[in-house]
Amino acid sequence: MSPPLLKLGAVLSTMAMISNWMSQTLPSLVGLNTTTRLSTPDTLTQISPKEGWQVYSSAQDPDGRCICTVVAPEQNLCSRDAKSRQLRQLLEKVQNMSQSIEVLNLRTQRDFQYVLKMETQMKGLKAKFRQIEDDRKTLMTKHFQELKEKMDELLPLIPVLEQYKTDAKLITQFKEEIRNLSAVLTGIQEEIGAYDYEELHQRVLSLETRLRDCMKKLTCGKLMKITGPITVKTSGTRFGAWMTDPLASEKNNRVWYMDSYTNNKIVREYKSIADFVSGAESRTYNLPFKWAGTNHVVYNGSLYFNKYQSNIIIKYSFDMGRVLAQRSLEYAGFHNVYPYTWGGFSDIDLMADEIGLWAVYATNQNAGNIVISQLNQDTLEVTKSWSTGYPKRSAGESFMICGTLYVTNSHLTGAKVYYSYSTKTSTYEYTDIPFHNQYFHISMLDYNARDRALYAWNNGHQVLFNVTLFHIIKTEDDT
Repeated sequence: MSPPLLKLGAVLSTMAMISNWMSQTLPSLVGLNTTTRLSTPDTLTQISPKEGWQVYSSAQDPDGRCICTVVAPEQNLCSRDAKSRQLRQLLEKVQNMSQSIEVLNLRTQRDFQYVLKMETQMKGLKAKFRQIEDDRKTLMTKHFQELKEKMDELLPLIPVLEQYKTDAKLITQFKEEIRNLSAVLTGIQEEIGAYDYEELHQRVLSLETRLRDCMKKLTCGKLMKITGPITVKTSGTRFGAWMTDPLASEKNNRVWYMDSYTNNKIVREYKSIADFVSGAESRTYNLPFKWAGTNHVVYNGSLYFNKYQSNIIIKYSFDMGRVLAQRSLEYAGFHNVYPYTWGGFSDIDLMADEIGLWAVYATNQNAGNIVISQLNQDTLEVTKSWSTGYPKRSAGESFMICGTLYVTNSHLTGAKVYYSYSTKTSTYEYTDIPFHNQYFHISMLDYNARDRALYAWNNGHQVLFNVTLFHIIKTEDDT
């Protein structure tokens, strides 16, 4: 207990003792007991209050006068003596005071208990405040780290934010037209015939067409982020490929599955992702040639793959069940001459994006660095090529998005998109876009423009990564 509370307890105890003493002792002090002892220097006589008038003592003063002391009967003392009445009134006041002190004592005891309770609560609050102070430092550190991570995520957006200015103007125009049309429709509801319906219908169709054109322009963008993966299925060996057709209709969701990177010719087909997960095959194709690597692609109903132990590209039609075209990729290394970091005859990587069909490989003429070639999907002829300065053997995997090649720095844990090359501007840049290599070994990584996702074969697991693209809306003035 703290010193102030000890002092309060001592005061309360003292007040109680004083009250008890006054109620018991004060009457005897003022001479109001039933028996009273009076003494003088001459005599000491005990007088009963029930007796009549009696002489108690006599004496002579210095002037020679006789002085007698008498005792009146009890009834006269109680009823006639003014001093007696004053003493009784004093006694009553003392008794009343004693009762008041008792009440005060009870209240003080109650308040004392309340103070003790409050002292305990204050100690508890003090401990809680101390804990909050300790926790605040920890929380501040945690919140600061979270803010720093968010700021790091926003940093890549800074160089491209200026390009939103022209886009915002176009979007504002769209909003204004929609607002005007809404006002017209509201007016028609209030007053039929105020506007020509056909004219209004044409305006709606025109706006819809413009919005669709705008959406088409949104299909391309710059890669900003990769999230996931989502594990679709676990099957096959450590190496393989699985894919869908980016040019297929919305109702056509067929999946093709090619296990292993060599010594195989069997392609399994599934009608949907659900059938693929359950293992319900719809058809099996036996190719005329074995494939090399895992970097195949299905594009517009046909399979494009690298023929085993060669730099020949094969186009195989699933609907016709036969080879439609084949062509040698001039100077391209093959059979583990210029593979990705994981090997597996991954010298020639075939891929597709929003622009078309591509081949990524390396040549002696380009010192083993990556070459990008755009292919004619019917004849397999190279329509244009770009030579980069990135070594093919240092790349983990690569994929195309909107004419830009993105290269990872490894196929193992800690891999990230490290390098990009734009075929539009013939320029490159080093990037830092991490992604989660959940199963530690990636042997296939391809972009699907329809699904806006990366298909990957991750150590015997078929997974999907979501991509975030930064879109730039082009106006008619930009063309």
